[in-house]
Amino acid sequence: MKKVLYYSCLAAVTALTSCAKQDKENKIITVKNSLNVSRSFETIEILKSDLHLTEGVDFESFMVRDVNTKNVLVSQFVDEDQDGVADVLLFQPELAASSEKQYELFVPETPVELDVEEYCYSRFVPERTDDYAWENNKVAFRAYGPTAQRMIEESTPGGTLSSGIDAWLKKVEYPIINKWYAGNDKEPGFYHIDHGEGLDNFHVGSSRGVGGIAVEKDGEYYLSKNYTDWKTITTGPIRTSFVLNYADWDADGQTISEEKHISLDYGSNFSKFELTVKGTDEISVGLTLHENDGVITEKVEEGYISYWEPHADSELGTSIVAPKGVMQSSDYYVTSMVDRSNLYAKLKVNQNKVVYYAGFAWKKSEQYPTKELWEAYIEDFINKVNHPLEVSIK
Repeated sequence: MKKVLYYSCLAAVTALTSCAKQDKENKIITVKNSLNVSRSFETIEILKSDLHLTEGVDFESFMVRDVNTKNVLVSQFVDEDQDGVADVLLFQPELAASSEKQYELFVPETPVELDVEEYCYSRFVPERTDDYAWENNKVAFRAYGPTAQRMIEESTPGGTLSSGIDAWLKKVEYPIINKWYAGNDKEPGFYHIDHGEGLDNFHVGSSRGVGGIAVEKDGEYYLSKNYTDWKTITTGPIRTSFVLNYADWDADGQTISEEKHISLDYGSNFSKFELTVKGTDEISVGLTLHENDGVITEKVEEGYISYWEPHADSELGTSIVAPKGVMQSSDYYVTSMVDRSNLYAKLKVNQNKVVYYAGFAWKKSEQYPTKELWEAYIEDFINKVNHPLEVSIK
């Protein structure tokens, strides 16, 4: 837990002038929930450009507080365009069903101390070949890089050739990525054993794992290889986000280019994938079927597919979710090719862009321990995706 001090107007001489001046910059943010369900763990994004701040006012000096209770909320600044200056402020409100709340962006006149844990974390992992791993307080994932691919191509032991997304099954809220990799450095295979926090026993291979993509042509699925480069955008208490790029790949004569902008927010079992894709107007996003001994759910009109399966000595649910109108069809694809059996959702690409969510729930985490509870969470999640909180600034 990190204690963060927020300061403004540190010199007493300037307190009466600069603080008074910045008070005029305070903004009231109204957040409205149009659904008849309570809302939490949804992230509000406030763009610096929408605030029309006076020149010289420091965007990163602002905090967020509830107008009625005066309670200060945990917030996070993000430099989305990576120019060295924050341009987005994140916070997560809690709203009752069919209600609205007001929050104030303000600059504190005295230091405010908050206990902040960086639950949402990601990084490149050179000590384990070249993984890229990410997590929040619910789930963890990883993707595989070019060195792991080259090792396979050169028949070097220890490589991985896959653009599938791996799931790390954690059952604690605190971060585990660094701890598990450090343990694996000392004792190879460490994170494949549950030491009380969970483990990685999710096999990906060349499958799509939880949310890898493919392009389908005449009943055959064509795949990209490992990511070629990465860029971390942010980590923090509310969100981690990063970009993975892939080499152009062939889909039966079509050249496909692919860039993934992935984010994971606090409290969510779903990573958000914002893709830039060229060369196709449809992609297929997959869930590995492993032993094909689970139960599939295909609800294309509602915008999701799901797979609930036995998993070692437990059970596991995985899902792909897409905003309304994006999911076109699904395909329960079973083949004799190793690791190539997947449940696919076919998504429409619009002007080279497509957005979807991929996530999972492990029974031993006790988050959603049954298929019914997992799918209830999915349906609640997609309802909120399609009816986002309404935000206005004054």
